[in-house]
Amino acid sequence: LASVIAKQLLTGQRVVVVRCELLNVSGSFYRNKLKYFKFLRKRMNSNPSHGPYHFRAPSKILWRTIRGMIPHKTKRGMEALNRLKVFEGIPPPYDKTKRMVVPSALRVLRLKPGRKYASIGRLSHEVGWKYRDVVEKLEEKRKEKSAAYFASKKKLDALRAKAEAT
Repeated sequence: LASVIAKQLLTGQRVVVVRCELLNVSGSFYRNKLKYFKFLRKRMNSNPSHGPYHFRAPSKILWRTIRGMIPHKTKRGMEALNRLKVFEGIPPPYDKTKRMVVPSALRVLRLKPGRKYASIGRLSHEVGWKYRDVVEKLEEKRKEKSAAYFASKKKLDALRAKAEAT
């Protein structure tokens, strides 16, 4: 997914990624956790606040992964990164817009059956992201609202179809 997004950004497309906590990474959870802890150990010796920053939030992990695929120190790369927005859950302005799926990035198509994979949300939670429960609660609320809206929309569509038929 990250490489597809990076390519789209460089071609000038605006991209908004929602529900980053549900993204999957290939490899077992334990292996990915060890890899992340190895990354956490890398820091500036004299002053760690200067060193590499280790983002814990799923959206920031994805953002940094994409940044690594873009020449972010050039003007072109900076502008490409500015066209990217990443979120956990689906925040208000985007909950009413139509969402797209990148078929080439689906786990079913990417991973061989039986291979292990890990969720970025769980990985983030175990390395220090504190908002997993908050995001889950907000997502539940959003899903209830959207289900109610969809039910009313279906009812209106049925009435409209009935009115047009007569």
